[in-house]
Order: sequence, then structure tokens, then C-alpha cells
Amino acid sequence: MQFATALEGGFRCTASSDLDLSMEDTSVSRRFVVGYALAPKKKHSFVRPSLVGLASDRGVDLVPIDPSRRVSEQGPFDCVIHKFYGDEWKSQLADFSAKNPGIPIVDRPIDIERLHNRITMLQFVSELEIPQGRETFGIPNQVVIYDSSALSNTTDLRFPIIAKPLVADGSAKSHKMSLVYHREALLKLKPPLVLQEFVNHGGVIFKVYVVGNYVQCVRRKSLPDVSPEKLDHPVGSVTFSQVSNVTTQRPEEVEYYERLEEAEVPPPHFLEKVAMGLRQAMGLRLFNFDMIRDSKSSNHYLIVDINYFPGYAKMPSYEKVLTDFLCDLVRDEKGQAPTSSSAPSPASSNLCKHHEHE
Repeated sequence: MQFATALEGGFRCTASSDLDLSMEDTSVSRRFVVGYALAPKKKHSFVRPSLVGLASDRGVDLVPIDPSRRVSEQGPFDCVIHKFYGDEWKSQLADFSAKNPGIPIVDRPIDIERLHNRITMLQFVSELEIPQGRETFGIPNQVVIYDSSALSNTTDLRFPIIAKPLVADGSAKSHKMSLVYHREALLKLKPPLVLQEFVNHGGVIFKVYVVGNYVQCVRRKSLPDVSPEKLDHPVGSVTFSQVSNVTTQRPEEVEYYERLEEAEVPPPHFLEKVAMGLRQAMGLRLFNFDMIRDSKSSNHYLIVDINYFPGYAKMPSYEKVLTDFLCDLVRDEKGQAPTSSSAPSPASSNLCKHHEHE
């Protein structure tokens, strides 16, 4: 298992010396082809020249898949990674898999689909059978609202409330959320929605990236805490797209966010346990989850969101991590020795590297 923590403009620590960025793999005996099927925006952010170059140096060629043509007629591929949805795409992958049963597809559409619903995605967390020790975890109190008439009956939740679209398919609409201070503002929203109790968490969210067996935790700014006095907010609600991209011009909140680097990262062994539990439960190899620490209990954490194939380019040294993962994936299929990210490795040393702002 490999674990790392990172902070924008801060430090990255890893518990395994085999992540030395200067390491070169000279054992390549043949070249492998990884086909990727990504929307243009995702391709631009993920398939950067730095990733393509490093993968190529390690014997892996990243080749785009044309979704307008049958995947089985392209290639040949040693592995397929993708972030497309829909019945036609599922049919394409099923056809490819039937004709190439030994080629890994990352990941299976049936496993990804449960993350498209904000209720079913967090059921994975509730279903985890992991012994909880000093650190505990769970999900916020939440309800799903399918009809506007049900908004007036949400007496089980305390304000403020986070209102999120039920569908989480990566579209701009699915990212439109609201922080709601009182019922009058809540009644103006349009279902279907998932309503979550807002939990004060010090304005810090922990984004935990998972790539195979590799786990990296990154601190990001979040919504600031809400005092009881703010529940009489005259606006009633505040809309935003992504919690970690929230910006502010208020001087007191700028200072609040400047304390981000002071936030203690959850213990590595705890994050590893949760991450690998989720990986096994979901059957996914590329995902991240958002975790907050309840301000009322320094050892209790809440998972508020899970995303498939997230923005890995925001993760320090993502090129090295993803290249290791892809190398291990294709070599495992060919019976060659893995490098580092897919196979667990012992925590043999503590290596810390400073990272400038990504």
C-alpha cells in the first residue's frame, strides 16, 4: 500500500521510497498500448504532454479511442480506460470485452453507474464493514426529494442544508449546489434533490485520490463554518458549483482560508482502510472521495461525495502515479513483474518532498 498527503503550496509525504520521482524503469521488454476514451475537456486536462512523455519512456503508448467507431475495430489495445456513459457506449465496451476477454477495461460501466446517483453512491460508505477505532466515519444525515411538495416535510434535517442534484453525471448541472439557511429558501428549490445536513468542518475538505492501491490525500478549502446567527441570512441560500473551488473576497474569510495548511490530515492508516474498503465495495480502481472532519469531534469524519475518474491532474505528481498504475495493469495481464502502484508495498521509509503550487 502506498499513501501520500499533499497541500497546494505545501508538502507531500509518502510512506514508500519506491515513489522516488527520479526512478527509471529499464525493464521494458515490449511496448504496450493503452486506449483512452475521454470527452475533449477531460482529455485536455488529463492527457497532458508530461503524462504522455513519461508513459512513453516507460514503454506505454497512450492512444485516443474514436467513440464514433467500434472500439473492437481499433487498437490493438492492452488496456482501455474511459469516462463515457450511455447505452451505446456500454454496448461498445461489451462487444470489445467479448472479443478481447483478457484486456482490462478501467472501469466497468455497471460499477460506475451507482456513482451517478448521490444516494446510491454514499450507500457504499454505509455498507462498509470496517472496524472503527479511534477514528470513526460515516455520512451526513440526508434525504432524497423527488417532489416539491416534500420540501415542506423535511423536519428530520437541521439547517443549514446542502442541496445537491440527485444525478451526479459530471455535467455542469449536476455540480450546481446550494447552501440553504432556512426553510423559506428551501421551498424555492426544484427537485429531484439530495438534501444533506451541513456539518461545520473548519472550512477544510480532504480530497482522497485512489489509483489502484495508491492513496493520496490533498487538503482543499471548503465552505466556512456557519454560526447560528447566520441562519437568519437575508439571501436565504448561496449557490456554488464545487466546494473546493469556493472563492471569497471577505477579509475575515480570506484569513480563515489562509489557515488551511494548519489543518491536520487524517491518519494515513485510517484513510488507507477507508479507501481500500471503498475500492473493494465499488469494484473501481480510479476514483476519489471527499471527506470532512466534524468540528464537534476531532476524530469523526464524514464522506460527502465520491467521484469516478476525478481530476487527477490536480494531484501532485499525478503523471508518475498514473504511469505506475498503467504499467502494472498491462504487465499483470502479460505476467510481468509489477512496478509499484498496483501492488501493495511496505512502508519502508518516510520521504517528504516540497511541492510548489500546482
